[in-house]
Amino acid sequence: MPEPSPASPADGLRFAFGTLTVLPARLTRWDRPAARTGMLCAPAVGLVVGGVAAATGLVLLFLGAGPLLAAVASVAVPAALTRGLHLDGLADTADGLGSGKPAGDALRIMKQSDIGPFGVLTLVLVLLAQVAALAQAYGGSWARGALAAVVSAVAARLALTLAARTGVPAARPEGLGATVAGVVPVRGAVVTAALTTGLLAGAGAALGAYDALRAGLAVAVAAGVAELLLRRCVRRFGGVTGDVFGGVAETAATTALVVMSLA
Repeated sequence: MPEPSPASPADGLRFAFGTLTVLPARLTRWDRPAARTGMLCAPAVGLVVGGVAAATGLVLLFLGAGPLLAAVASVAVPAALTRGLHLDGLADTADGLGSGKPAGDALRIMKQSDIGPFGVLTLVLVLLAQVAALAQAYGGSWARGALAAVVSAVAARLALTLAARTGVPAARPEGLGATVAGVVPVRGAVVTAALTTGLLAGAGAALGAYDALRAGLAVAVAAGVAELLLRRCVRRFGGVTGDVFGGVAETAATTALVVMSLA
């Protein structure tokens, strides 16, 4: 069987937006070359999602709403733009990790449509942390709140790029996890991470040297915490699934927001 042709940047962007958001994107290819380019483009998706989230929060602030309501809206936008899939993946991953069962049974638990107690508790705590951190950032200034929303969304999608790197196996032979697992060359993942961190630090520099440092640190710490969860899931389940990708993204988003909220 002939090897699929390399995917163009347009194919990659369509794959990234078509699989990671509800935004209209005419998916032209569903193969590993397209997945490779698409996962390398994942931080660009985060830039769009974060921009919409920040804009929503700012509109509410300028209309007289307080930081808390702006934070709730900014957290709701990424959830809506992803159909809640990342949050659902986080809950399923928590249920699988908390089940204490062998890998096969844990994967079956994750595939069920209902959410167990571990998943519910994790969702509540994560959403509370995200809203609290964003409210703190918006309370400091509208610009810092907007920057935090963007950094969080981009860091979440960068975590997906890193999780899809070569050497990380799929836990199942089917599903989105199997399609994107191991497609990104390690060098490409590292370069993407460096460029993304530099871009966000540069955006933070518009607010001052400390904000540049904080934005860059937020991306680095988010990637590190997401990597810890990824490794735990690979050991526990034998690889990654679509749910694990969602859990990794939400973990990175929450970590980045916490760092961005620190004074």
